[in-house]
Amino acid sequence: MDRRDFLTLKRKRTEQPVVSSGRRTYTGIAPYNGPWTHNEVQHLLKRTLFGSRRADLDYFASRTLDQAVDELLAPTAPLPTPPVNDYEMDMPDPNVPAGSTWINDLTADEELNAVRRLSFKKWWAGVMLRQDRSIREKLTLFWADHFGTETNTIRIANFVYRHNDLLRRNALGNFRSLIKGVTIDAGMLIYLNGYLNAASAPDENYARELMELYTLGKGPTVAYTEPDVRTAARILTGWRIDLTTGQVFFEPAQHDTNNKQFSAYYNNTVINGQTGAAGAAETDALINMLLAKEETARYIVRCLYRWFVYYKIDDGEEQDVIGPLAAILRNNNYDIHPVLETLFKSEHFFDVLNQGCLIKPPVDHVIGTMREFGVSFPDATSAYEDAYGMWGYLSNWTAAMGQNVGDPPDVSGWPAFYQEPAFHEMWINHDTLPKRNQFTDIMVWNGYTRNDFTIQIDVIAFTKTLPAPADPNALINDALNVLYRVPLSETARQQIKQSILLSGQTQDYYWTNAWNGYIADPTNMAAAAIIANRLKSLYQYLMNLPEYQLS
Repeated sequence: MDRRDFLTLKRKRTEQPVVSSGRRTYTGIAPYNGPWTHNEVQHLLKRTLFGSRRADLDYFASRTLDQAVDELLAPTAPLPTPPVNDYEMDMPDPNVPAGSTWINDLTADEELNAVRRLSFKKWWAGVMLRQDRSIREKLTLFWADHFGTETNTIRIANFVYRHNDLLRRNALGNFRSLIKGVTIDAGMLIYLNGYLNAASAPDENYARELMELYTLGKGPTVAYTEPDVRTAARILTGWRIDLTTGQVFFEPAQHDTNNKQFSAYYNNTVINGQTGAAGAAETDALINMLLAKEETARYIVRCLYRWFVYYKIDDGEEQDVIGPLAAILRNNNYDIHPVLETLFKSEHFFDVLNQGCLIKPPVDHVIGTMREFGVSFPDATSAYEDAYGMWGYLSNWTAAMGQNVGDPPDVSGWPAFYQEPAFHEMWINHDTLPKRNQFTDIMVWNGYTRNDFTIQIDVIAFTKTLPAPADPNALINDALNVLYRVPLSETARQQIKQSILLSGQTQDYYWTNAWNGYIADPTNMAAAAIIANRLKSLYQYLMNLPEYQLS
C-alpha cells in the first residue's frame, strides 16, 4: 500500500449519507462456517476491542467463534470506579479530598468544573486502556459519537460523567430505553437546550437532532417535515434540572398540554396532550412513534455497520445485511445484543473484503498501541496522580490526531463516521499522519516521563512474548501477526530483516547469536543495548508503514 493513498484524499461535505450503487460484497448475515484461525480471531478483536494483545489472541483462539462472540458481548467485569480528584495541586477542591471521587459533589464553580472535566477525560482514557475482554468500551465510544455532546458546552462535570455512565450501562441493552434515558439526561438537556424548552417558547434543538441524528437519520425515504420537528419540540416541553441536586424532573406548568398532530409521514399520528405529571408520558409516545418507523432501525444498523464493518454501504449490503439486521432489531424490541451477535457471527463480517479495510481512529491507534505492546502504567489507586497524568497524555495525543474524546466537533459527532465520500479516510491527512508516527516513535525510543515514572514500549519484553524471538524470520512474522491486519510481502519482510535485525548482514545467525547472547547474560548492558536498538528500529519502522494504520 502506497503512503500517498493516505495523503491525497478528496473531501466533500454532503447533508445526507447516500447509499452507494452496485455491489462490493456478495455475503449476508448467514452464520460464518469458514476457518477459525488466528486471522479470524484477530479480525474480530481488532474491531471489538482497542487493540488485540497477544494474550487476548491466544485466549479467544482457544474458544469457538460462537463462544468468542458470546463472551465479547457479555461483560463480566464491574463497571469502572468513577474519576477522582487528581487536580488538587492545581485547583484545591473545598469539598472533595485529593484522590476521592468528585461525581457526587455538584458545583457551579466554573474553574472547578473545568479541572473536573479534564479529570473525566483522563479517566476515560484510563478506562479504555484497562478494558476487559468485552465490547463494552468500544460500544461506549460508539454511543458517545452517536449522541454527540461536548463537555465544554455541558460545563458541569457531574453531568458529563453521568451522561458517559448512562451510555456505558446501556451500551449492550435496549435502544428504546437508551434513547429515553438520553432524552431526559441532564447533560443532554443542557447541551441541546432541552431544559429551556417551554410551552410559551418551544425549543427545537433536541427534537431536530432526535429525528435527524439519533433515530431516523437522513435519506430518500425519510420525509418528516419542519412542522413535525416543531410538534415534537412541543411534546418535549417541561423537562427541567434542579441545579442544587442535579436531578431531572418534569414541570407540568411548562408543558404544552394541547394535542400534537404529525404529518402523513407519521401516518397523521396524534399524540394527545396531557396535563399534570401525565405530560411526561408524551415523551414515551414520541419515542414509540419514531421507533415504529422502519427507517429508524435501518439507520441505527447503518451506524453500527460503519463503526464495526466498513464505511460505505452499497445496494447489495443494504439488501443482504442492513435490511435483515434492521428486522432483527425491530423484532427484538430494539435490543442491541441480538443485532451485534448476528453481525459478528455472520459470513459478511468475516468476508475477506471486510478485513483490514478500516483506518484506525486515533483512539484505536493510541490506546491500541499501548495495549498491544503491554505498556505498564502507574497504579490507579496508590499512584493516581501519575496514572491520571499518563492517561491525560494519551488523551491529548488522540485529540491532536483528530479525535478529542468527550468533545467531538459538533452534535453530529466525528465526521469520519458519517461524512461522504471519505468517511474514515479523513483520519489520515498531512497533519495527522506525522503525529501518528511521532507518537509511536516517542513511545518506542524515549517514552513519556512524569514524576520519575516513564511509560514506554519495552521492546525486549514484548519480543520475549513471541514464540521464537531468536529466529529473525519468525520474530517479524509473529510481531506482524499481533500488530498488522494486512500482510507485508515476503520481499518486504526480507528487506526489513536484513536492514534492521541483521544490520545489513546476510546471515540469520547474526541476529540469533546476538539475541541468545543477551538471553544468556541479560546483565550485559552492551548486549542489551544492541538488541534494544535493533528492536526499536524494527518496531518504529513497522508502525510508520501505512499498513499499521489499518484495522
